[in-house]
Amino acid sequence: MARRALKLASWTSMAFAASGFYLYSNKYLDPNDFGAVRVGRAVATTAAISYDYLTSLRRVPYGSEEYAQVRSEVHLRSARRLCELCCANRGTFIKVGQHLAALDYLLPQEYTSTLKVLHSQAPKSSMQEVSQVIREDLGKEIPDLFVSFDDTPMGAASLAQVHKAVLHDGRTVAVKVQHPKVQMQSSKDILLMEVLVLAVKQLFPEFEFMWLVDEAKKNLPLELDFLNEGRNAEKVAQMLKHFDFLKVPQIYWELSTKRVLLMEFLDGGQVNDRDYMERNKIDVNEISRHLGKIYSEMIFVNGFVHCDPHPGNVLVRKGPDTGKVEIVLLDHGLYQMLTEEFRLDYCNLWQSLIWTDMEKVKKYCHRLGAGDFYPLLACMLTARSWNSVNRGISQAPVTATENTEIRNNAATYLPQISQLLNRVPRQMLLIFKTNDLLRGIEATLGTRASASSFLNMSRCCVRALATHNKKNTYSYFRRTQISFSETFSLWQISFHELILRAKALRLASWVLALLCWLLPAPH
Repeated sequence: MARRALKLASWTSMAFAASGFYLYSNKYLDPNDFGAVRVGRAVATTAAISYDYLTSLRRVPYGSEEYAQVRSEVHLRSARRLCELCCANRGTFIKVGQHLAALDYLLPQEYTSTLKVLHSQAPKSSMQEVSQVIREDLGKEIPDLFVSFDDTPMGAASLAQVHKAVLHDGRTVAVKVQHPKVQMQSSKDILLMEVLVLAVKQLFPEFEFMWLVDEAKKNLPLELDFLNEGRNAEKVAQMLKHFDFLKVPQIYWELSTKRVLLMEFLDGGQVNDRDYMERNKIDVNEISRHLGKIYSEMIFVNGFVHCDPHPGNVLVRKGPDTGKVEIVLLDHGLYQMLTEEFRLDYCNLWQSLIWTDMEKVKKYCHRLGAGDFYPLLACMLTARSWNSVNRGISQAPVTATENTEIRNNAATYLPQISQLLNRVPRQMLLIFKTNDLLRGIEATLGTRASASSFLNMSRCCVRALATHNKKNTYSYFRRTQISFSETFSLWQISFHELILRAKALRLASWVLALLCWLLPAPH
């Protein structure tokens, strides 16, 4: 009896082992799909990072040069561990890691620079998995829907990947297909992150990062619904139709579901690819101005903001028909709808920052929940030092020294930054992310903090506030007064811009004259 039981157990074990090997080799089974593996990996990484901070900094005098050096080393080790965890657990973890990588002026440089690789290390689904999702959602096989379908994705992100294809009617389309396991794993991953962040808060009470988990919990379901993304794309295309340089892909609803999105194929180079722009004779300053106009209009005038403008989602090109410079805006899954109160307070705050009205800066920072941290909020929004904010952010461009100062202060004031992020309205968090992504693009293009971008923002603020004031008065005389004031303010901005250009031309002529004097032409 015992021998028979042993024989049965042996054969059963062999059958399970063979089945497991077969499933694994055919990619039906992945160790990362097991909750225990994902949880264990996350817990171990969190414990290792916490232990490193607790032990490495304990014996070093706070504030000393040695402390700064050791802290930097701990930041770097921890960032690498966190990056490895995101790459291993994929999906939601990569999405949150990418969010952290975008917070250039809020987190230590060691974290942001290390986590930036997650934008290029997103997982890819196999063609078998892509076919499965299309079959389940559209009810047909790929050959029945497309004349051709590129097996290699044009791009892969944390939640989905995009393939180029041609429909039977000849239209070239981009097919966005969700990774098959993301939907199932996302809610569990968010719960796991919530538990781990609460555990870390017990060890380090001054670091409060629940805002990050709250945002992921609220936004991930929206990003996982591609029908919502399609509606956002159509809304923003209609909203900004007066910008002829902006292109938003058309959505093909008849072949779109929550996990599959078919849209017009629009190509171009990434907005941070300076080589592409040089080859195609695209002016980086024009691109920067266009981006500033698009986002100023979204934030200050409409209150409907595309919150994921990383370089892979913003393409530039010369229009095939017109030859004019165009910006192609992709990935419309994540938008922030600003409340009227928040939008107007934010308008007033930026107006105060641009025109250096420090009393109003303090007032509107308080209205946005900053309290005594109003200087910190002003610095985080502008990515400028407090001295530059007081002098006027439109008076001088950012220097390398100021950039270094900002990064050092970000590391020093991390506990205060965490507290501030917990106090401001939730809408502000995605605005921070958007601002930082746009600044990263401007820094790459070499156009960051130009006076032109601030003046465009100011124009949008003037228009938005005037529209609000006219809407809330029934007096014809008062509406006329508001319109006159709006026109005069816009004229002032244009006149100020003209003076700045004249100064720049005069400076250029002086430099040219000096060069001619120093380097006389050969006889």
